[in-house]
Amino acid sequence: MRAPVRVPAPPESDAERTTPLPPVPDRPVTSSGEPAPPVARSTVPTRGTTAPETQPDAGQGREEHPGQERGHGQERGHGQERGHGQGHGHGHGPAAPAGRRVRLLLAGLLVPCALATLVGLVLLWPSGPLPGSTQPRQEVFDAEVVAAQAADCSPGSGDGGCAGLTLRMDGGPLPGRDLVQIVPVEPSTPRFAVGDRVRVAYSGGAAADPGSYQVVDFQRSAPLVALAVAFALAVLLLGRWRGLAALVALGMSLVVLVLFVLPAILGGASPVWVAVVGACLIMFVVLYLTHGLSARTSTAVLGTLASLALIAVLSAAFSALARLTGLDDTTASLIATLGTPVDARGLLLAGIVIGALGVLDDVTVTQTSAVWELRAANPGLGARALFTAGMRIGRDHVSSAVNTLVLAYAGASLPLMLLFTVAGRGPGEVLTAQDVATEIVRTLVGSIGLVASVPVTTGLAALVASREEPRRVSGRVSGRRAARAR
Repeated sequence: MRAPVRVPAPPESDAERTTPLPPVPDRPVTSSGEPAPPVARSTVPTRGTTAPETQPDAGQGREEHPGQERGHGQERGHGQERGHGQGHGHGHGPAAPAGRRVRLLLAGLLVPCALATLVGLVLLWPSGPLPGSTQPRQEVFDAEVVAAQAADCSPGSGDGGCAGLTLRMDGGPLPGRDLVQIVPVEPSTPRFAVGDRVRVAYSGGAAADPGSYQVVDFQRSAPLVALAVAFALAVLLLGRWRGLAALVALGMSLVVLVLFVLPAILGGASPVWVAVVGACLIMFVVLYLTHGLSARTSTAVLGTLASLALIAVLSAAFSALARLTGLDDTTASLIATLGTPVDARGLLLAGIVIGALGVLDDVTVTQTSAVWELRAANPGLGARALFTAGMRIGRDHVSSAVNTLVLAYAGASLPLMLLFTVAGRGPGEVLTAQDVATEIVRTLVGSIGLVASVPVTTGLAALVASREEPRRVSGRVSGRRAARAR
């Protein structure tokens, strides 16, 4: 009985039964639910032409057709990412109140830390002249080896155990002149050849006396500059504008070290406090400059701060328990050069804090980015699900990061380890020696900080990301999916 009505209008057959229609209050409807004939004849052509576009949208989570009303759950497809019961899509409406509360909480936690860093910077800023070296300062200039031959270490001895180098000086008291230098040939001394560019120190004695000069090192400026340019190009090619921001942040880190950390320690301030303030300053500058001012970056900053605090406490405790003095060969040379006492253990702790900062940045930023990308891929994930998924990523990351840290310290201490091995000392004696024990404490404390940073940062990121407004987290992802589906 209803077939004669449906057959003359084939455009309504499939599209009308599968595509939801917008409610029209003044449209007459029969008792069986069929549209009245006057309405059908005016709307069939329009719905028949738009059904191929609106039908996939309703089933695949795209935006509805402009002619449709929003806010009705029955009008949304099963694959849409909107499950909020609100009458707007991803790109409309104000930020959710929970998101604003989270941002206020982040600001409440980070602003006092930033202010404390600035206060520490003002209080610890070096003032007055810095102590200088007690040893006479030598003028150092460039030279080139133009000739090299075997020579006696002492004139007329006939041993031939040294090398005679003819140097053409580029600076000093006799620029452009040739100078003969006798250098020893021993396993612990470098080998020089014709064409080598070297650095020569002038003690200030008689300009014509070869004894007033000494070959101290090779020139390395050209290869180092070339390597720095290659590094900058690689970062720019891969990171583009983000890579440029990373290079600027790297320069700012060096500025903080050179203008604040080193002068403040030389000026007599506590190395530990200087390192903590300097590390916090570097962290704020580097992370926000590189990754932008956002809730994601603020979460990484909080995770880094918590991990740095843990590393500082553990390094102070275990360096005291292990009776580490920090008096290695380099520190002893510094004390001899300055002629004044230096807080050697404080220098050790400062080195641990600053050294751990670079690896912590890597871990915390990676964890927050992973959590945000998980949230963008599936906005329906809550804090618990985000934390669980983020921890699976974090376990793999922290295992490789700890291994990297251990191998980095082992590589730096390789000559020392070889020395102890050749000396025939047992493993227990080697591991408890001052120099090796220092590296063990540095490595294990840094590794504990790295391990702790993963759950701390992942938990913070999960809490913040789960309360982010969906359009901010996944709006661009949904837009790209809809474009590909079309």
